[in-house]
Order: sequence, then structure tokens, then C-alpha cells
Amino acid sequence: MKVFAGLALALVFAVRAFGQETDPGKEAVGTIVVRVIHATDGDPATAGDKAKAVSKAVSERLQSEERLKFKHYREIGIDSKPLYRSYENWAQPLGTSDEVLVRFEAQSRPTKASARLGLELWLSRKKVLKTDAEVSAERPLYVLGPAWRGGRLIISVALAPTSKPRS
Repeated sequence: MKVFAGLALALVFAVRAFGQETDPGKEAVGTIVVRVIHATDGDPATAGDKAKAVSKAVSERLQSEERLKFKHYREIGIDSKPLYRSYENWAQPLGTSDEVLVRFEAQSRPTKASARLGLELWLSRKKVLKTDAEVSAERPLYVLGPAWRGGRLIISVALAPTSKPRS
């Protein structure tokens, strides 16, 4: 019985060691941050209790674009996902809701400053946008989404800034 248990244990370790070969395509080469922003000229409270105001820099950036110009902006969801070298990934910025989904994959090896992505925006389980875009931490891609609660949704896709080593 002890011999059988020893052989079984050796077999388990051998299978684990064999299966630990790394897939270079699953290497995380960056992080993508997807935000959903509610923009309105009306009452910002319609975005809900959990919505929070965006930073002044984001507000100024959005107001500089004619089609994205509103009086109030509230962030209602955010999701950060790894950007894999050769695989697609999905961001779900509204938590468990699948009302807004963003599919992305790297088209080339990203630099510290930017990444070229293949992007798809899905709203209510329907693909509404497919594009190739270059995103960075400083210049996210903004997509004007559908009307929602007296305003519009704006979806932001950006490369997360890389952390700087401590000196």
C-alpha cells in the first residue's frame, strides 16, 4: 500500500512539473484600465449613489472635445485587466453587469508610453464598435456611448501608468 501511495505521489509531481511550461502568449505586457463615465447637463445625482466625480484634469479633457462637452461627469464603473502578449481579454467596468464590455488584444508589443490595441465595445451583448487604436495613460481613447439617465455614457480605455521604482 505504501509503495502504491509513493508511486501515486511521484506521478502527481511529475504531471505538475510537466504542465508548468509557460505559454509566452500569456505574458502580461501591460494593464488596460476601462472606465464608464456618466455625462450630463442635468442633475448629476441621476448617475446613482456610488458614482463619484472625475478629476479636474479628466473633466477639462472631456470638455475640450465638442461632442463630449457636458456640465457634469461622474465615474460609475472601472475595471483594470492585464494586457496579454498574444491573447484577448475582456474588461467589465460595471462589475458583474454585462451591459458594457470591452474586448481588447495587443496588436504589437506595447512600450512604456503606449499600446496599439484591437478593441471591441459591446453594449447589451451586441458589438457596437470594432476599431484599432493606440492608447496611453496620458491620452485615453474616449467613446461616446448611448443615452442613459438623462445624459450619455462615455467609455474610456487607457494604458495604466507603469509604476516607477523607488529610489
